[in-house]
Amino acid sequence: MKIVFFGTPSIAVKCLERLAESEHEVVAIVTVTDKEQGRGKKILPSPVKQFAIEHNIPVIQPESLKSEEFVSQLKEINADLFIVVAFKILPASVYNLPPLGSFNLHGSLLPKYRGAAPIQWAIINGDKLTGLTTFKLADKVDTGNIYLKEEVEIADGDNFGSLYEKMAEVGAGLVIRTVEMLASGNIHLLPQDDSLASPAPKITKEICQLDFKKDAISIHNLVRGLSPSPGAFFFHNDKHFKIYKTALSDQKLYPGQVMTTKHQIFVGTGNGSLEILEIQPEGKKRMTADEFLRGYKL
Repeated sequence: MKIVFFGTPSIAVKCLERLAESEHEVVAIVTVTDKEQGRGKKILPSPVKQFAIEHNIPVIQPESLKSEEFVSQLKEINADLFIVVAFKILPASVYNLPPLGSFNLHGSLLPKYRGAAPIQWAIINGDKLTGLTTFKLADKVDTGNIYLKEEVEIADGDNFGSLYEKMAEVGAGLVIRTVEMLASGNIHLLPQDDSLASPAPKITKEICQLDFKKDAISIHNLVRGLSPSPGAFFFHNDKHFKIYKTALSDQKLYPGQVMTTKHQIFVGTGNGSLEILEIQPEGKKRMTADEFLRGYKL
């Protein structure tokens, strides 16, 4: 089977690795244009483009997904299937091109958590279980009929980074199973129940700012869901502090009150208290509370 793969980040690379090991052929990869990355702001390719270069797979980086030139390029490739993993929203003029259509790998058990940040919101909301879904692309985002699902447990110690890695491995397997289903012609599609849908909107700066009037569990889950990136934060004396790891505490403190020992930092919330375990002062590196207290005070 000839496949065109659409993707950008490392979670998509896991899928490409599994596809490269299969009998199917990835004939082209579509990814975003090279962008500035890191503090040095070097122009670097996406992880998916880097994979394509290393495996001699043609790369397409369209300025517009609706351009006639891009659609013509895809028509000339004459692929059987398009696969989308962590990419932009495709127009119907693109996803309807291949005979077997196009499917997307989504980081939730659809219809739950439709939107840009399903992995983060599952943690932020304190869920114990999430998963991945492959579904046929349709006009409305994340609403297409479902091919396959697989559950993933969210451990108490998981943050966005660790859960992302677990889901990347599971997702790669789910993509391969979906491709095999399509190749065999033994296709089973399940419609989504829109009444069970819940949103997973893009993570904004406003969402990342901590409010210590909220309860300790909610703040703790927010920190987990935003770590290591983009990171939850608060301001103190006009300085920006990111928090990467916390633990629930039995200290009796009022909301926003800070108590420190020689090695520990505690902060009160609207209900309960938290211990701050990893923190990053503005312009400095990420550090443990113990390291922080050797040179800073709150």
